[in-house]
Amino acid sequence: MKAMILAAGLGTRMRPLTLTTPKPLIPVNGKPLIEYHLEALAKAGIVDVVINHAWLGEKIEQALGDGKRWGVTITYSREEEPLETGGGVIKALPWLSDDGEPFLLINGDVLIDCDYTQLLSVRPRTAHLVLVDNPEHNKDGDFDLIPNGQVLNPVTEKGSALEVDRKRYTFSGVSVINPALFNGVVESKFPLAPLFRAAAQEQLLTGQLHTGFWMDIGTEQRLKDAEHLLRKADAK
Repeated sequence: MKAMILAAGLGTRMRPLTLTTPKPLIPVNGKPLIEYHLEALAKAGIVDVVINHAWLGEKIEQALGDGKRWGVTITYSREEEPLETGGGVIKALPWLSDDGEPFLLINGDVLIDCDYTQLLSVRPRTAHLVLVDNPEHNKDGDFDLIPNGQVLNPVTEKGSALEVDRKRYTFSGVSVINPALFNGVVESKFPLAPLFRAAAQEQLLTGQLHTGFWMDIGTEQRLKDAEHLLRKADAK
């Protein structure tokens, strides 16, 4: 299985930090955020990694090089302007999938202690999402998960039978993607979320719950929180 790390965002919510440093290179307890992902991928035996970039992308390439320091091989998908999550993946597809094989997709601005070996055998019809408990900044969650592993869009009908045996969770930013998810898509710049929603509507989306460490490093405060929690975990 190959992997892609999404690293082309502008990082506007983290300015002024990201005015001179791309978000994936912002240090978390002294280590650039993206290095946590590279280490986890190498540990799982996932060695072919695609990284897309746009804003300050040359700094990402200078910092990471060919990836051999982490035991991986990095291919860079360079974007003239950010293509959003969906457009970025479509541009990188030629490097990601052979004969329709699924690939691992990771948002570059999250920290997670997911064991990626658990995902190596996943073969979704469209996509398989790793979900987490809802954080304070996303209390309403994103998707519903039912016991058979199916992921559904949130229920809107109160009292409906659809509410039985389902619980709302937040998308972690980690997923296994079947290239078939993009069948018929012609846009070059678009987010992934609508494709996930459409797959859930057709009952073609699956997922699993991750109960370990996870944090979306979307603001300076969350960066500080992540550093505190990691130091606390290391001290145990």
